[in-house]
Amino acid sequence: MRRGVRVGVDVGSVRVGIAICDPDGLIATPEATFARDAGGGTDLRGVLDLVDERGAIEVVVGLPRSLSGDEGAAAQAARDWAAGLLRLRPGIAVRLVDERLTTVGAHRAMREAGVSTRRSKSVIDSQAAAMILQVALDTERATGAPAGSAVGGRKPRHRSGRRTEGH
Repeated sequence: MRRGVRVGVDVGSVRVGIAICDPDGLIATPEATFARDAGGGTDLRGVLDLVDERGAIEVVVGLPRSLSGDEGAAAQAARDWAAGLLRLRPGIAVRLVDERLTTVGAHRAMREAGVSTRRSKSVIDSQAAAMILQVALDTERATGAPAGSAVGGRKPRHRSGRRTEGH
């Protein structure tokens, strides 16, 4: 398990939920919610400010997929948001992690805690971000490799199964 703070992000059409973990990568905690600013990028800059403030080594962005694994408009929006983060800060580590069922889980956790989900949508967004980040942390701890896929990284080259003589 790599040591270092990570920032988790749940990108929605209205709000961006933010979570953060401890330097040992044990526990993800809801942190904040920013208004989504697709045109102006204040949400992106807010996350980068948090990355700088906490010295985060990575940003984990939830990738919403359907239960079948297909990607729709929300997944494309998350990919675009993550790419926008890289445009503002080339070189920052950004990973996309499957977030299936995290919003459902966040709603359930809030209900179980006795919090009205209707009145606390921004809290749900940061709770969903914490669940996304916790899945990434737990996956890395279990596998020894970072969860999800790197944004802006090179795609793996596929090798053919054939070898030519002398090469």
